[in-house]
Amino acid sequence: MQEIHPSGANRDRLKESVAGLLVIHSAPNALRPHIEWGLQSILGTWLTLQWRDQPCAPGTYRATVEFRDVRGSAAKIASALRGWHYLRFEVREESELGGEFYRSTPELGIHRASIDGLGNIVLTEHQIMDALAKGFDDLSIRDAIDEILGNQWERELAPFREVEIDQIIQLRAI
Repeated sequence: MQEIHPSGANRDRLKESVAGLLVIHSAPNALRPHIEWGLQSILGTWLTLQWRDQPCAPGTYRATVEFRDVRGSAAKIASALRGWHYLRFEVREESELGGEFYRSTPELGIHRASIDGLGNIVLTEHQIMDALAKGFDDLSIRDAIDEILGNQWERELAPFREVEIDQIIQLRAI
């Protein structure tokens, strides 16, 4: 895993510094340089991702990068990456005050959630009111909250996360 720190004069606005994590679960080979160029532009520093094969989607690659930048960087990264339909990724930024969490898959599109300082998804008053407005029966409320929490994205990305966990377990067993 690579950690990126901002550089250059445009990064002296680090008043609210956040820690971030980008996990690209699957990307076609042809998009790899474009992804790196986009990240370099957003983070303001040179980087080369360490790409590894993605066994869950043959012919695709995965990479992980940690970064420290200003609040809003995760939104910029998610916006840049969502334009490429074939990507599966997650990006989050966190501070003591909380942060944001984005997930994207080709089938579901992008999902955004606010998170607290521990990484838990936070439901806002407006989201709860919208969920209640869709219907007041148990099933409607459950479906609406399931959507707010992004559980469809969780289920879709779970096999891709397991690849990383399996590799860590194998490395520790050696």
